[in-house]
Amino acid sequence: METNAHILVVDDDRDIRDLLARFLTRHGLRVTTAKDGAEMMRLLTERRIDLVVLDLMLPGEDGLSLTRRLREARSNMPIVMLTAMGEDTDRIVGLEVGADDYVPKPFNPRELLARIKAVLRRAQPSADGAPAAPHGAKLRFEGWTLDLATRDLTSPDQVMVALSAGEFSLLQVFVEHPRRVLSRDQLLDFARGRSAIPFDRSIDIQVSRLRRRLGDDAKDPQLIKTVRGGGYLFTAEVTTS
Repeated sequence: METNAHILVVDDDRDIRDLLARFLTRHGLRVTTAKDGAEMMRLLTERRIDLVVLDLMLPGEDGLSLTRRLREARSNMPIVMLTAMGEDTDRIVGLEVGADDYVPKPFNPRELLARIKAVLRRAQPSADGAPAAPHGAKLRFEGWTLDLATRDLTSPDQVMVALSAGEFSLLQVFVEHPRRVLSRDQLLDFARGRSAIPFDRSIDIQVSRLRRRLGDDAKDPQLIKTVRGGGYLFTAEVTTS
């Protein structure tokens, strides 16, 4: 499904851009590169891009600001962020502002390729590993509507809410498994299509982002409840049409 996907690699290091372009091309992906945010934004308007590999530290506008700008513009462009080794805070903030995954530098290109493929799978109409709802189904809960065909989320007030690929996949898992406690490992398997990294808490960040999208009070969430020692529980009744 990800064969011939078009990847935009954004990094100010020419050696990294060239290395990734050669490696990803050898593995069946189309690659365009950009040296900074200005070039990235221009290319996104000129070409059909399927996923952005975005370095956190860029000259001028950095990766966090660029990710935030895309999400505020209601873009659901999949983003894999490259972060400096050991900068846990930056990775957490990157996920909070809307990145779908991250890879710490220095990285193994094969690990990055695996992450890219996982995010591309999540951006497809159905989430890998989760029981699929009928093709084109609309799932309704608490006045909200999630359209699996168009990947649109509509609020009870009929306002369209933009979701990243990761947020969409996570919400799809919840609405397809309502009123069932799901562990972090299960959520990772269902939503990410890859094995969980030991002690990977990025699911917690994704849940926090999803709660904000749904207006679920972070201090006393009612829609997505935290189950101590267990995981998360989606409490709403879900209907399909």
